[in-house]
Amino acid sequence: MYRCVDCGRDYPEQATTPYRCDCGGSFRFADPSVPASAPSAVDRDAGLWAFDDLLPVGRRVTLGEGWTPLVAAPDRRVTYKLEGLFPTASFKDRGAAVTLSQADALGVDRVVEDSSGNAGAAVATYAARAGIDAEIFVPADTKAGKLAAIERAGATVRRVEGSRADVTDACVGAVEAESDSGDVWYASHAWQPAFLEGTATFAYEVATQRDWTVPDAVVTPLGHGTLFLGAALGFERLRAAGWTDRVPRLYGVQARGAAPVVADRHGPAAAAGDNSLADGIQIRDPARRSEIAEALDSTGGDVVAVDRETTAETHRRLGRRGLHVEPTCAVAPAGLDILRDRGAIGSEEDVVVPLTGHGLAT
Repeated sequence: MYRCVDCGRDYPEQATTPYRCDCGGSFRFADPSVPASAPSAVDRDAGLWAFDDLLPVGRRVTLGEGWTPLVAAPDRRVTYKLEGLFPTASFKDRGAAVTLSQADALGVDRVVEDSSGNAGAAVATYAARAGIDAEIFVPADTKAGKLAAIERAGATVRRVEGSRADVTDACVGAVEAESDSGDVWYASHAWQPAFLEGTATFAYEVATQRDWTVPDAVVTPLGHGTLFLGAALGFERLRAAGWTDRVPRLYGVQARGAAPVVADRHGPAAAAGDNSLADGIQIRDPARRSEIAEALDSTGGDVVAVDRETTAETHRRLGRRGLHVEPTCAVAPAGLDILRDRGAIGSEEDVVVPLTGHGLAT
């Protein structure tokens, strides 16, 4: 059952159910019945499906995703989780595996998605694995490597001129034009609740890899907030079940010039500037904006914006440390430096930062 986070209305899990509530709110699944204690052993060979008790759908579409390593930084007090070590080289495989498993369970024959690249590649790839047709709407200037990944999976690519919001509008228009026929399903990484359930496995893995402890803080890039919100969902679920004793403070890092959550909390000046280098988070109106704000408040975290120059320098620094990532990833460690300089995160605090995409994904 889907439940609207705004008005509380319930909707059935069906292929014909709209992607959001009639009130405009987003959906979540009801929390699962979680065992009273953490498991003494976890089957890592099952990938992220090792946490099937916590997931809303069974393992139907998989490429062995999950269990990315935690690696201590050689020059800073931070542990990186290498989320680029997935089949399509980004953390979006977490959400795509669960979302396409749900689509398969619902009998969906065709999915559509809008993306700047990584989510589109993940949805296209897992749709191919499931034998489901996919159509991916992307910005006209999407990087060639990401387009190639989508096309190799056999998906239809729809290039859209204009802003990232224009891409979403075109995709939603295509979905709504066929809403009565039920012939298309919006596999949106921003809207589908199954995608958040998939990214929540990030938190489950971090806790398991740390012997059921959690860090003081987690710092993630923040566009639509799919990893940020998945982390919030996962860590809170573990705390509520008693598997861990607390939730880490969650911090989001946005790109200057596309930092609406920063503007909401700290004013337009804190969000102004340019960082087109971080192309993966050029989102000016996140679908789950109110949920992001709630997670920041409930965990005691915050959000900052990073400019292009700082992102580029951090990207170079990561490379010199043997961490080959795409530029968007660099905003999170750059943001951590800012947060430590401000005293929001102490110099001795235990911090986990996901490096969300491999350099091969560029």
